[in-house]
Amino acid sequence: MKKRADFQKVRETGRSKVGRFLVLSTLEDSTLPHLMVAYITTKKIGKAHDRNLVRRRLRSIVQHDLARITDPLRYLVLIARYNAVSASFAELQQDWTKLTSRLGLFTPPANSAA
Repeated sequence: MKKRADFQKVRETGRSKVGRFLVLSTLEDSTLPHLMVAYITTKKIGKAHDRNLVRRRLRSIVQHDLARITDPLRYLVLIARYNAVSASFAELQQDWTKLTSRLGLFTPPANSAA
């Protein structure tokens, strides 16, 4: 995602949830060829190396969970909040998991019969 119009469309017509470190917005679009993900890290987070660190962590978290997303034809906009730079990888991952489950993006885990 690089066009301002795409970001505006997700913001105006999509669903959004706010977590402790992240804001996740999503919009289904059947015309997309695949999942479109955007990472937003503003200068409020800190210097360039801090923003890059947060972006690298977020990319890793999303790549790890790509297979669990139920409908891959959608936009995802992941905005790092100002305190994301002080969060550990595990805290960011926990916030991501909570937001995605609140938005219903993941397939439910298979129940294991014991």
